[in-house]
Formats: sequence, structure tokens, C-alpha cells
Amino acid sequence: MLTKEKTIGDFVAEDFRTAEVFKKYHIDFCCKGGRTVEEACEKKNVNPEDIYKELDEVANRKAADIDFNSWPLDLLADYVEKTHHRYVEEKSAMLIPYLNKLCKVHGDRHPELFEINELFLGSAQDLAAHMKKEELILFPFIKKMVEAKRTGEGLESPGFGTVENPVAMMKEEHEAEGDRFVKISELTNSYQFPEDACGTYQVTFKMLEDFENDLHKHIHLENNILFPKAIAMEKTF
Repeated sequence: MLTKEKTIGDFVAEDFRTAEVFKKYHIDFCCKGGRTVEEACEKKNVNPEDIYKELDEVANRKAADIDFNSWPLDLLADYVEKTHHRYVEEKSAMLIPYLNKLCKVHGDRHPELFEINELFLGSAQDLAAHMKKEELILFPFIKKMVEAKRTGEGLESPGFGTVENPVAMMKEEHEAEGDRFVKISELTNSYQFPEDACGTYQVTFKMLEDFENDLHKHIHLENNILFPKAIAMEKTF
């Protein structure tokens, strides 16, 4: 149901296919998903009615995507870790040497590669630390809450006070990564490789684009579904 009070994150949480509409208009649906369509459109100088029309068209198509919004939180946390965290680890290990090679071979003609390389290396390092905090602190507590609800047992207060504290930190770090990839996308001209690009150049840019797309879905699942539901669950104890 289309209502103007809904946030962008609400739309995407209910139906991930709507993410394509927001991506088309270069509207951030993950890190900045707490805005309404009108608020985002005002920043982008876009007519919100155009977006509502396309969202309506998506809603009327037969659903094909997984309904993550209906998943129990422990299952969703496991999915994020085993799917998206592993993706970040594996692709980072592949992309770093590729980007280093591009700088050596093509850096003289395309000096922007050095900044792209620096940005991605920073992202890979910070994401590695970020994911460990989720895997060792936040996700285990979410799973404890789910288990406590299932068994009816009490919930021990965590050392971080309330789940809202680590969630706020994770969301702040998500926004930093979102900003990094906005810059990478600008420097790569939306991942359009130049005419003199070799095969490695082309593969690297395609991998960077895939990495950003996966990161958007990864952050969306946490910011728009897992985190708000974890905060709501904690309040029921």
C-alpha cells in the first residue's frame, strides 16, 4: 500500500523489488532509508509522483523476491553473516590485488585509479572490523533475545546497555561505507570503464559494481529490517 508517510526503507523492506526504482533515481534506500519519498525527491529535484507511479507498478507485479521481512531475526542474522559477510570477505580479497595491478599498469593514464584503490582498501579494512563487531557482539545478543522469547526465560542485560547502542554505531558505520561508494561510483563514472581498458580493468569495474550492489542489499537487510525489529523485540522484555 502506497502512503506518503512511509519511509523509503519501509517500501524496500516490504518488497525488495522497489529498490530498483530508487536506484534508478539515485536515491539511497539503505543508509538513508529513513527518509520519505518526498524528502528524498526534494534533494534530487525529482517529481515524487513519478516514483509513486513506478512503485505502484512494482507492487502490481507478481512477487518473486524472498520475503525477508517475515523471517525470524535469528535466521535473518545468520543469513546476513553467511551470505553478505562472506561475500565481502571473498570479494575484498580478490579486488585488492586487481586494483593494485590497475594502478601499476594504467595509473599514469587514469590517475583516478589511485583514489579508487585507496577508498576501496579503506572500505575493506573498516568492513572487516565492522562485521566482526556484529558477529561477536550484536548478532549473538539478537539470537539470545529470540531464544529467550521462544523459551520464556529471562534475558540478561548486555554489557552495552541496550541494543540501540551497538545498532546506532553500526548504522553510523554503514553510512560511512555508503558515502565511500558514492565517491567510488563518481570516480568510475558509474563503473563505465574507458576505451583503453584491458580485460582486467573491465572485470575489476564489474566486480566493484557488484560489490556495491551487494553492500546495498546487505545494509538494507540490517538497517531496515533486522535492527528496527531487534530494538522492538528488546522493548518487550
